[in-house]
Amino acid sequence: MGRLVAIVGRPNVGKSTLFNRLTQTRAAIVNDTSGTTRDRQYGKMEWNGMEMSVVDTGGWVVNSEDIFESEINKQVYLAIEEADVILFVVDIKNGITDLDDHVATILRKSDKPVIVVTNKDDNNESIYAEAEFYALGLGQPFSISAINGTGTGDLLDEVVRRMPEGGNSEPDDELPRFAIVGRPNAGKSSLINSLMDEERNIVTDIAGTTRDSIYSRYNKFGFDFYLVDTAGIRKKNKVNEDIEYYSVLRSIRAIENCDVCILLIDATRGIEAQDVNIFSIIQKNRKGLVVLVNKWDIAEVKSQQSIKVMEAAIRERLAPFTDFPIVFGSALTKQRIYKVLETAIDVYKNRQIVIPTSQLNNVMQEAIQAFPPPAVKGKYIKIKYVTMLKGAHVPTFIFFCNLPQWIRDPYKRYLENKIREHWNLTGTMINLFFREK
Repeated sequence: MGRLVAIVGRPNVGKSTLFNRLTQTRAAIVNDTSGTTRDRQYGKMEWNGMEMSVVDTGGWVVNSEDIFESEINKQVYLAIEEADVILFVVDIKNGITDLDDHVATILRKSDKPVIVVTNKDDNNESIYAEAEFYALGLGQPFSISAINGTGTGDLLDEVVRRMPEGGNSEPDDELPRFAIVGRPNAGKSSLINSLMDEERNIVTDIAGTTRDSIYSRYNKFGFDFYLVDTAGIRKKNKVNEDIEYYSVLRSIRAIENCDVCILLIDATRGIEAQDVNIFSIIQKNRKGLVVLVNKWDIAEVKSQQSIKVMEAAIRERLAPFTDFPIVFGSALTKQRIYKVLETAIDVYKNRQIVIPTSQLNNVMQEAIQAFPPPAVKGKYIKIKYVTMLKGAHVPTFIFFCNLPQWIRDPYKRYLENKIREHWNLTGTMINLFFREK
């Protein structure tokens, strides 16, 4: 079950700094010129064994720096609709502003757990100012300094404590779970409708709460799997939302709850920034990937040449991960939609692959001898042994060597390519770890 924590609040209270602190990245500090990828507003974190996703809503709204109430309303409504726990960030030095009051009023009406975070308590002197924030009517405020990290441990303990228990919305059986994702108007609904069509043979709809994903069991033409659909996609929203960032946020849930993502790209528009955004969320979650270039029936040029050009463009934008299948089809005319399912099932099987250790070492030792890791500062790196981790969700390889910290990315890519040359891992990401013997 994906667990989502959203950060809300007016501008300049330190939402991005808190986001960076929780996800242990520096990503959100990057200047936010509009049109650059917004995936930096989404990250993963773990606390006390619970894995959570964190979304900094402030970075998603287009004019996030304007203190327009409507923009902040959007963030807050979005958080209320999508998140499991909401962190409401306020500035302890400024006290309660009108805008804070306004946000608190909306949050009090929701039934979501809300934690008031009084930020910028950088030297513990402001601790007495904290009492003022009880007036927001949202319970005990938590004083932190997002810049130096004081108080974030207690805050996270509270987040874990207030996280709702996941319902039993996970299907039990070991069937593959596929999610259909893509930006607005790429044809997700048409594809779901074509797959499910009228004589649909759905065995069960397992619904969790409204926010959770719904699993539709699909069982016909020899296929048996769950289609993950986020319930929220079906309902019109109270907010006149910015469709683009809504759709990315909506995709997060579906991506987290599936095994393989079918990413739709609109053939008439080619691959765009938002497709890359959604891909980066798939990548962060290490899910399987099949790309469907949809609306191929209305593409202007359909030669073999144009297929090659389009494929090359897609792989180039999603590099360095290029080993995934691309299918050209149309959800409306049902052209190759069953091919997409077959391909997704193949990718699912590739994720389950088990490679015997002896076989793995024979191939990899030869590759390492042919091209050993470059020496660093006169030190030679020796990779002695490689094994595959059992029971991992993603094919995971552990290399034992004397100086794991000196192995650089280009060499890791070389090893990954060698593994892919010998075993079929198309469509699945793989993890390589380097450990001292």
